Amino acid sequence: MTDAPEPELPRGIALAWGVAANPQRGPKREMSVERIVEAAVEIADAEGLGAVSMAAVASRLGFTPMSLYRYVSAKDDLILLMQEEATGAPSDATRTAGDWRERLEALFREQLQHYLRHPWVLDIPITGVPATPNSAAWMDAGLSALAETPLSYGERLSVMLLVTGTAHWAGTILAGYSRSEREQGLDGDAIARNEDALFRALITEDAYPDLRAAIEEGVFLEDSDPFTFALERGLDGVAAYIAAVGEADRPAARPWLGLDDAQITDDKRFREAQKAVRAAEKALRDARKLERQAAREAHDRRARQAASG
Repeated sequence: MTDAPEPELPRGIALAWGVAANPQRGPKREMSVERIVEAAVEIADAEGLGAVSMAAVASRLGFTPMSLYRYVSAKDDLILLMQEEATGAPSDATRTAGDWRERLEALFREQLQHYLRHPWVLDIPITGVPATPNSAAWMDAGLSALAETPLSYGERLSVMLLVTGTAHWAGTILAGYSRSEREQGLDGDAIARNEDALFRALITEDAYPDLRAAIEEGVFLEDSDPFTFALERGLDGVAAYIAAVGEADRPAARPWLGLDDAQITDDKRFREAQKAVRAAEKALRDARKLERQAAREAHDRRARQAASG
C-alpha cells in the first residue's frame, strides 16, 4: 500500500501551528496574526463573541479590514485562533498533580477556569475536535494521566471526554449564572431564592411528586457543587472499571515458583511484559483491520474490472 498524501492544511489550522506563509504585502511591524487575535480576544472578553468582526478588529488596531485579510483570510479562522488563545494549554503542574485521578481532576479545574475567564468560548459551535496545538495538548495531558492504567487508548480518550465534557457543561452553566448576576444586579444567593420561589409556585405534588419533594428539601437552595460531585462519581466508575480490568489481567498464582499474585504483579519486568502483550494485541487488531480494508479494496477492484470488461 502506498503512503497517503499529506492533507492540505486549512489556513486557520496552518496559522495555529505556525506553518502558514506570511503575507507578501501589508503592514509589517504593526500587524501580525498574534496582534489580530489578541485584539479579537479583547473585544470578545468585553462585549461577547457576537461583537467580533473583521471590521471591529481592524478598527481596534487602526487598520482597514482588507489589511487583516492578508493575515487571517476568514472570520472562521479568526474564531479558531481566538479559541486556541483563550483556552490555552494545560499547565505543567497538572502532569505532576498526583495519581491518574488527581491529574484528571486538576485538568477539569484548570479547563473550567479558562472557560470562566473567557466565557464567549462556550458560544463557539462545536463542529469537531479542533486540530490545534493547545487542543492536542489537553488530549495528550489526559492520555498521559491514564498512561499507567490498563485502559486501552480508546478507553482513555473516552475518560478524557468525560472530564472535558463536564468542564464544558459546568462552564456553560456557571457563566450563564454570572451573566444573570451582572444583568439583574443580584448575587447568586438571591437568584437561587428567586428560582426556588418560582418552582414552588409552579411545581405541584400531584403533577411532579418527586421534583416537588426535592424542592421541599431545599434542593435549589443548597450551597453545593453538582459538577464536581458528578465528575467524582464518574471517576469512581472509571476507578472501578480499572480495578476490574486489572483483576482480569492478573495471572494465576505460580506456587511452583514460590510467588503469590502480588509478588508477581509487583515485578517490574512482569509489568513490562504485560504492557508488551497489550501492545501486541493492539497491533494484531490493527493488522486485521488493514487486512479487512485490503480485502474490501481488492473486491471493489475486481468488481470494477468485471463491470468494465
